[in-house]
Amino acid sequence: MNINKNKKPHVLCIPFPSQGHITPMLKFAKLLHSKGFYITFINTEYNHNRLLKSRPSSSSSSSSSSSSSLDLFEDFVFETIPDGLPPSGEDVTQDIPSLCESLSTKCLFYFKEMVTTRLSSPATFIVSDIFMGFTSNVAAELGIPLVLFWSASACGLMCYLHYKHLIQANLVPLTDESDLETKVEWIPGMKNMRLKDMPTFIRTKDINDIVLNYILKDMERVPKASALIMNTMHELEQEVLTAMSSIITLPTYTIGPLSLLSKQLLPTLGSNLWKEDMSCMEWLAGKKASSVVYVNFGSVAVMSKKQMVEFAWGLANSEHEFLWVVRPDLVRGDNAVLPQEFLTKTQGKRMLTSWCPQEDVLKHEAIGGFLTHGGWNSILESICGGVPMLCWPFFAEQQTNCRHMSCEWGIGMEIDEHVEREEVERLIRELMGGEKGKEMKKKMVELKEIAFRGC
Repeated sequence: MNINKNKKPHVLCIPFPSQGHITPMLKFAKLLHSKGFYITFINTEYNHNRLLKSRPSSSSSSSSSSSSSLDLFEDFVFETIPDGLPPSGEDVTQDIPSLCESLSTKCLFYFKEMVTTRLSSPATFIVSDIFMGFTSNVAAELGIPLVLFWSASACGLMCYLHYKHLIQANLVPLTDESDLETKVEWIPGMKNMRLKDMPTFIRTKDINDIVLNYILKDMERVPKASALIMNTMHELEQEVLTAMSSIITLPTYTIGPLSLLSKQLLPTLGSNLWKEDMSCMEWLAGKKASSVVYVNFGSVAVMSKKQMVEFAWGLANSEHEFLWVVRPDLVRGDNAVLPQEFLTKTQGKRMLTSWCPQEDVLKHEAIGGFLTHGGWNSILESICGGVPMLCWPFFAEQQTNCRHMSCEWGIGMEIDEHVEREEVERLIRELMGGEKGKEMKKKMVELKEIAFRGC
């Protein structure tokens, strides 16, 4: 066990156990460490093992739950807690409803046991993902200040905070799919919203839905915290942040994009749960500036085989070169196998990979556009690269992000959820060379300059 020899303030950082939450929490932990804090970073055992296996020096065999190979620094250590789910040797994002149910019923005990028996020194405070609500119970019982960390957009959080009002207004649960077109115009700081633009966990006909109730409980805990940290840019979300200040009265700090603030800090501590394929950087070398479309739907989004084929032919028919991250589990219930005709047509014009160093890719001068699921990390990283976007939102607040980037911020365009190759082709051509694409590029460069000035 590493010992806090210098008695630095000791911070426990615990993200929600999925890639999109782990990455920004680790960046924030690195930032705190650079300011003199002793860090204990807490992953679930499942994700910790994935993190170990994804490291370049690790073997392909299953790793133990020991954190020794990640404890490279005396004052930045890793601990684990069980997530309560059955053991699994898979290398995929876990089922969200099952995970939420287990976290809410089993993890309070595991977390309290870790805090009270396994730490090198008493915790000064806890930095917890908002969606790890059990930490507030432990913090209150043990008298440890709790700081909440929000890794997504402010507009997404504003929607979650109003879930209870949607229920009170009898808009949730839904009665029919057509309900999604219902306008929701009374959320402060949010213009022209529809139910379909809200985070997708309201898309249920069951008032007892596991994830819906998990989120409702977590939102109730927010006012009890000591402070709130948000990974966003005030200049980007000023209107909703101003409105939120009258709802959340605890001290709130916007510190994004964290990818800029934490660059160069502890570079040997990565957060990717899949092994990165660095050969994509070699493939990009020598490509013309702004000539390549980068395609990545994140760590959770899945699609049908038909949708993947439509995306594929839209990319091929656009005649642009592209780099496409195709996770093994990208296709729902099937292998992510692309048609041979597509592979033949695009030979020499594409690179396919299972995972890549996205921040480096988006900063590469060859990247001219980003086809994304609209996850918040991807949006901020795209801003830092000055790269305009096409968005195919999958779930959670991605729908909210997509509506704002296309309708409010002017930095992206949305692809219809059903996906047709003709639309994909048309929008890629517009993104890469059309007037709308040029306008979005100009706004992205302006936001990039603002982001860098803030750092």
